[in-house]
Amino acid sequence: MVKLTRIYTKGGDKGETSLGSGARVPKHDRRVTAYGTVDEANATIGLARLHTKGKTDQMLARIQNDLFDLGADLCVPEEKRAGKGKSGAGALRVDAAQTLRLEREIDAMNSHLAPLNSFILPGGSAASAYLHLARTVVRRAERVITALAETEAVNPEAVRYINRLSDHLFVLARWLNRKGRADRLWVPGANR
Repeated sequence: MVKLTRIYTKGGDKGETSLGSGARVPKHDRRVTAYGTVDEANATIGLARLHTKGKTDQMLARIQNDLFDLGADLCVPEEKRAGKGKSGAGALRVDAAQTLRLEREIDAMNSHLAPLNSFILPGGSAASAYLHLARTVVRRAERVITALAETEAVNPEAVRYINRLSDHLFVLARWLNRKGRADRLWVPGANR
């Protein structure tokens, strides 16, 4: 477990921060941007949870925890994992079971939804609107993570997880819009 006794350390006052490996990097480093964007996605899911309950809220709580796992995964460079560096030994990694759980949940929800004939305009219920917002932040996180993966090693399961998560949030947003009946569809050129 993480124990935080001090919230500010002044360690970042010169524009640098520490990765999970202990390495110091600029706060605008791609790796920091990647896990920072994952943190933003987590916060938007927190907003959605203000409007959920029961199994939906439990599902989102698990996802929020997974996103902390993902952030922990991203903050320790791959070359520092599994004993390849003293400070990264045993580093937490997102694994296939987390992605498979998302897929099972997507399939279960999607089996009750009508096929789409058009793109969906984000909105509907408050929970759905926030989930659409979270989905777009997750997509941004995916872009940042895949850009990072072009220059540095990234856990491939982390990329799969973040990709599947945006699909999950999309399907869940539809599910919470009365199983898609309250979705508002895009009508191309409707306002010409």
